[in-house]
Amino acid sequence: MAPPPPASMPLQQRLMHLAQTLQFGWFVGHLTLLFCSLRYSLSYITFNYYSRWARFSYRTAFVAAAATYGIVVYKAYRARSRSGSRQQPGALALLGDENVQYLLMALVWLFGRQIPLALLPFTVYSVFHVATYTRANLIPTFQPPQQSPAGSASPSGRATTKSSPLADTIGRFVKEYYDASMMLVASLEIFLWFRVLGSAIIFTKGSWILLAIYTVFVRARYSQSSFVQGAIGQGVARVDALVANQSTPPAGRQAWETVKRLGQQATDATDINRYVGAKGQVPKKAQ
Repeated sequence: MAPPPPASMPLQQRLMHLAQTLQFGWFVGHLTLLFCSLRYSLSYITFNYYSRWARFSYRTAFVAAAATYGIVVYKAYRARSRSGSRQQPGALALLGDENVQYLLMALVWLFGRQIPLALLPFTVYSVFHVATYTRANLIPTFQPPQQSPAGSASPSGRATTKSSPLADTIGRFVKEYYDASMMLVASLEIFLWFRVLGSAIIFTKGSWILLAIYTVFVRARYSQSSFVQGAIGQGVARVDALVANQSTPPAGRQAWETVKRLGQQATDATDINRYVGAKGQVPKKAQ
């Protein structure tokens, strides 16, 4: 993330300098997503989720999501071009980038029918992105860090920088709740798969195509995210505990073992590292 403007500049110039960056557009996109998600949630809890404002809020939220992830993908492409790298990643390697995956899924949800649960993972991500940008860029722009006099606050006698109490509070919030929130996102993405599966079972229009696309997305997330792996592991362990109960009929246990075996075979057969040749590389974190 780019540093805030120099404190020596006047406030108006600092704001102009900040607003002219792509990172600011990324922040505005996440902020727009949050506001639209809040507006849509109000329509949802009042059972007006197909009203004009609800539809507008839902679509605009995914427009904002696509814009934010598009900015990240573009910045990564521009960085490679500026570095003089002539070899651009292939199609499979590009699809292995988490930001590309979320960009594509945002477009899928944007042009598909409304599924409220699809908004929640993007919303959780936006909460932390907005908080991080506010702490690292907005607060230092409006309230530049103050330099303490030399020898007054440091045992070494050197001048120290005093950060904003609000920035410190935001930093503690992000540090304390990040892991739990990422586990929540992973759980929501898994629940969403079952939601899409349910629509496919009752043959909702276009649901089987959506199920195929979203299954590929979840499989990619499983290969890249320890949180998704953990959420699935916890779910499997809970079902194992239920199946192990003596009241479970043998047919139920056998069916569950068959499901696990088929799932493991599908996981092994769709390991993306076999095709992108990216073993040992760590995929970029979604932004």
